[in-house]
Amino acid sequence: MDEWLESLPADPVVALERWLDDAREAALHEPDAMALATATASGRPSVRMVLLRGLDGRGLCFFTSYESRKAGELAANPQAAVALNWGPPLRRQVRVEGSVERLTEEESRAYFRSRARESRLGAWASPQSRPLESRGELDRRYADAEARFAGGDVPLPPFWGGYRLVPYAIELWQNRPDRLHDRARYDRLAEGWSRVRLGP
Repeated sequence: MDEWLESLPADPVVALERWLDDAREAALHEPDAMALATATASGRPSVRMVLLRGLDGRGLCFFTSYESRKAGELAANPQAAVALNWGPPLRRQVRVEGSVERLTEEESRAYFRSRARESRLGAWASPQSRPLESRGELDRRYADAEARFAGGDVPLPPFWGGYRLVPYAIELWQNRPDRLHDRARYDRLAEGWSRVRLGP
């Protein structure tokens, strides 16, 4: 009997939720940070850090400008992978692979309203992934947004919103001092998930 493997929930999203809770309770820096890998239609890859801003049985949610590089790549190739890495004291890692879909405007608006006013203004000000002449240009754009929405609500920009990574594979990795780490892979089936131990 494989006690470690059997101790994991049958549903990997439940396992990820528990590990994420552990990371938050351990007061790790940015426990919600994850590396998001996308690729162009021709397969040229790129990766960057984003924040996990929603997790349930449907998948993992993150938000960005729809005019960003990642959004362009997801429009051309709606497949992605993420990795979350939690160092000491947990020494754990999770990898997720899946297809990506846009959230509804209502879902994006609900999250946008939860952000600090400064972050909402920043979404309007930043021409994400496009060249800037200087920091001064970005500061001017932010000042323009402040003036535009002075004294009022900062609405959801039409070019900003969320995505959901719908997983078809999830891997959990737990460090061991002998380098023979524990590693499990889940694959989505027509009904539920399969689960197997992998060599580290």
